[in-house]
Amino acid sequence: MLIPSSEIAIQVAFLLLTLAIFLIIYNLPKKAFSKLRSNTRANSQSSRHFLNGAQLLSRARSTNNRATAESLAKDAVTQADMALSLLPRDGAALILRALALDVLGRRSSALRSLDAALAPPAARTLSGRERGDALVKRAELQLSVNRRRRVDSALLDLVEAVSLTRDNFKGFCLLGQCYEIKGMKDEACEAFTEALKIEPGSTLAREGLDRLKS
Repeated sequence: MLIPSSEIAIQVAFLLLTLAIFLIIYNLPKKAFSKLRSNTRANSQSSRHFLNGAQLLSRARSTNNRATAESLAKDAVTQADMALSLLPRDGAALILRALALDVLGRRSSALRSLDAALAPPAARTLSGRERGDALVKRAELQLSVNRRRRVDSALLDLVEAVSLTRDNFKGFCLLGQCYEIKGMKDEACEAFTEALKIEPGSTLAREGLDRLKS
């Protein structure tokens, strides 16, 4: 008995559809695995550059030789840039870059790097501690660039920083200084007091309190 051509067409179409589904199911894991492997490789390489940069920055900060510090800081920036070329949204690498630029005295560039680290999507890659430390560093740079004009921005960063990490001694000290600049003595005293709770032997916090109570 002959099979109608319409049925043959339907069977062929069904077979083609089955084959297409099979190929999709077969290839999808391979593509997903290939992407995962690529991401893993990028993460590994980026981490290596970050660690190299962190070591260079540590050496730059510990040396008393200015020329050596600048050379090491430049190499740290290069390593941070290489990490970012692999993972552009890595907040930690952006912070590393900012800290190295600060050693070089390039504060405006350091601020821009911190701004990028603290803004989405990079900010989502940071832990609470990392974000708190970055906020304190940004506030410190803002005050060093223009103390009077930037005090309000620095104050906002510091309030957020100490809410994230209550043991942030530097954050509380800077917060006390900002409140003092704005003439908010009670708030400044409270911030310096919190700093002393963290580091009871701090001369900076003690002098801040004595200054406000005199």
